Amino acid sequence: MGETFTSVGVVSIGEMGLGIASLLIDHGYKVFTYAADRSENTQSRARKAGVELATSLENLVSSCSAILSIVPPRDAKITAQRIVSALSPAPDSRSSPLYYVDLNAVSPNSAVEINALLSVNPNIRHVDGGIIGGVPYPKERGADGKPNWHCPSLIVSGPDRIPDPTLAAALNAQHLDLPIGSATGLKMCFACTTKGFISLAIQSFATAHELGVMGELRAYLQKYNPSTLALAEKGLVTMPSKAYRWEHEMLEIADTMAENGGFEKNLFQGVAEVYRTVAEDSELGKEQPDARVRGKTVEDVIQLLSEGMKAKKLKSE
Repeated sequence: MGETFTSVGVVSIGEMGLGIASLLIDHGYKVFTYAADRSENTQSRARKAGVELATSLENLVSSCSAILSIVPPRDAKITAQRIVSALSPAPDSRSSPLYYVDLNAVSPNSAVEINALLSVNPNIRHVDGGIIGGVPYPKERGADGKPNWHCPSLIVSGPDRIPDPTLAAALNAQHLDLPIGSATGLKMCFACTTKGFISLAIQSFATAHELGVMGELRAYLQKYNPSTLALAEKGLVTMPSKAYRWEHEMLEIADTMAENGGFEKNLFQGVAEVYRTVAEDSELGKEQPDARVRGKTVEDVIQLLSEGMKAKKLKSE
């Protein structure tokens, strides 16, 4: 028999966090977040979805049985530290531990470091995790009226499991009986093939554009490898609003491939630079997931990237 949770915290309410929060609300959970340090747009998005806004981090941790951490990879460690600081370590301060489910795209080494941060507070149980798949979305309810969602896979590992089986099922969580860092490592290995491929598509299409052969490139891909063309074109138009997150994720992959695979870091450091270029050197970096304006076609993505790279080159000359 497992435990039954009623309240879950989600930090932060970005595209994925909002999707998971909405899924949990539909499954009957009360969902909290702390967003006082986020934009008014983020706070409004949370309220509209039915997420409760905690007045402080202390209020957040005291209100919840579990916290799901879904933040940009660069913020994973500081977020864990803030939760540790907000939760009293006194043994009589809680009737049950707070489960901290870290679902951030970080390396196994980073997961171990986060575990060390969390371990200083005896009232916290760390569940190492990673998300494989896209943002959850509702599907038509069945005849029984129960929630029916498309949900990504939440891969988790470590000595502690999510103790609420209903919550684990709603999140599509699959526990690996392996140490802390195993789930994040699997996420890194998966992402290096997907987001790594998109970075190749960015370079391939942008270079073909400058050579005046992008139309021919797409035609030959369609002729000889249509599935690759479809993946490339989908990746190009969906990545602009995520590039700033993916830059640091690629550095975490570089660490994973070096520390755990024995490879050099330079390959994925280069991939990180591709996403930095998109996020910082072009207008594509201004795109928001729920308010896309530019970069909704392959042609516009490549045009904006080309203009941004040329403008940067002129400034440096």
